[in-house]
Amino acid sequence: MLGALSLKWKWRERRQAVGLSADRPNLVFGGDFHVVWEKFCRYFDVEPRIVPLAENKYTIGPEDVEPHLDENTIGVVAVLSTTFTGHMDDVVGIDKLLRDIRKKRDLDIPIHVDGASGAFVWPFLYPDTKWDFRLEQVRSINVSGHKYGLVYPGIGWLVFREEADLAKDLVFYENYLGKTDATFTLNFSTGASMVLAQYYNFVRLGRQGYTYIMKIMQENARALAANLQSSGRFEVIGADLEQLPLVAFRLAGQHSYDESDIAWQLSAERGWMVPAYTLPPNAENVKILRALVKETLSREQIDRLTQDIADACRTLDDKGPAHSIERTQVKRGTGY
Repeated sequence: MLGALSLKWKWRERRQAVGLSADRPNLVFGGDFHVVWEKFCRYFDVEPRIVPLAENKYTIGPEDVEPHLDENTIGVVAVLSTTFTGHMDDVVGIDKLLRDIRKKRDLDIPIHVDGASGAFVWPFLYPDTKWDFRLEQVRSINVSGHKYGLVYPGIGWLVFREEADLAKDLVFYENYLGKTDATFTLNFSTGASMVLAQYYNFVRLGRQGYTYIMKIMQENARALAANLQSSGRFEVIGADLEQLPLVAFRLAGQHSYDESDIAWQLSAERGWMVPAYTLPPNAENVKILRALVKETLSREQIDRLTQDIADACRTLDDKGPAHSIERTQVKRGTGY
C-alpha cells in the first residue's frame, strides 16, 4: 500500500509538471491480486483496473495488461507469486511492454512487484529469473518477512529502486526523540522485535542457509505433488512451472463431492487445514485445494498428509458429500 501511494504521488507530480489533470488515477493489476490492492484503490480514490483471468490462465502477461493502460495509469502491479496457485505474473513481458510504451508514447508507467510471498523464494530457488530491479520499469518491491522470510508476523519490507522513486511529499521529519528522523509509514507505534528477528535470520542463515531451506521445502512440495498425481484422483496445477513451495490441486473426473468436502473431511478426521476455494472472476468455476509447504513440514508428514487425503476421499466415496449439519458440529481432538 505504501508503494502504491508513492506511485500515485509520482504520477501526480509528472502530470502537474506539464499542466495536465491528475484527478482520475488508475492502477492495473490482475485478478490474481491480494486484497490489499483493492483496499488501496478504495481507500485512496484510485480506479482499479483488474485484468481478468481465464480457466487455464491463472496469471497475467503483457497482452492482458496492454488494453487497460492509458495516461492516467499510475502503475502496474505484478504478483510474485499469486495467493491462489503460487505462480508469478510475466514480469519480464510486462516490463518490455512498458518500455515500448515509454519509447513510443512517452508514458513512463512503473511496475510495483508484490513479492509478499515470492520475493524470499525466487532469489534462492530461481536466481536467474528476472523480476526485480534488473528490469528497468520495476521501481518498488514489497515482501513479507513473516511468510518465507521465516519470521513471525508481522514484519514486511518495502524496497525502492532508488531514493527518487519515493515521493518526497510522503516523507515526514521529526526530532522529538533527540535527533531528526525521516518517517514514511501508515502505522504508528509497533515493536522492533520482528525487525531484529529478520536481521538475525539474515546473519544466521545467509544466502546459503535460505537456499538450503527453500530447496527442502520445494522437494517436499514436489513429493506431495507426485503423490497426489500418481493417485489418479487429482490434477496438480502448474507443477512444471516456477512456483512457491506449495501444491495447488483439484479433483480429476466426476465425483459426488467436491474440493470443499475434501477440505472439510481432512479437518474433521485428521485436523489438517488445507483450504479449498474458487479462483477469481473468469476462472470462478475452477475450485482447487492448496497445500502450503513450510519449513516445519517433514517428508514423513508429507506422506501422512497424502494418506489422510486418500482416506478422506474414501470416506466421501462411501457416504457422499459433507452435510450442512456435519459442518456445524464442534470438533475436538489433538488437531484443534
